[in-house]
Amino acid sequence: MLEVYIDAASAGNPGPSAIGIFIKGEGHQVQISEPVGITNNHIAEFMALIRGLQEAAKLSTHIISVRSDSKIVVASIEKEFVKNEDYKPYLEEALKLTEQFELFFIKWIPDSQNKAADALARQGIQKGTNK
Repeated sequence: MLEVYIDAASAGNPGPSAIGIFIKGEGHQVQISEPVGITNNHIAEFMALIRGLQEAAKLSTHIISVRSDSKIVVASIEKEFVKNEDYKPYLEEALKLTEQFELFFIKWIPDSQNKAADALARQGIQKGTNK
């Protein structure tokens, strides 16, 4: 099983944003930290999920467990619905990506359990603003 921890950070809302992804399991340990441009934090969280699923698919299509501290992202995936029209394309893409895994789980976790992905997201903001 792969555990995929995702997070996003924004300097302003909207503002310069970045994603952080930490994947572990099945002999893998992957860290991704990258800027995603000017956006709001919720969209950046969806972008982190999408990027995390893309990276996980390169490593395994078996059991994937995503952990996120974004209640909006987790609830949207669980319900396969989001009210805000701006988030719908991201939700649709994420749901499509989940279909490639034999088993897919997503779980909300508190910030205190998502420190690795949070640190990577914050590093990504620095990368984006230091260009």
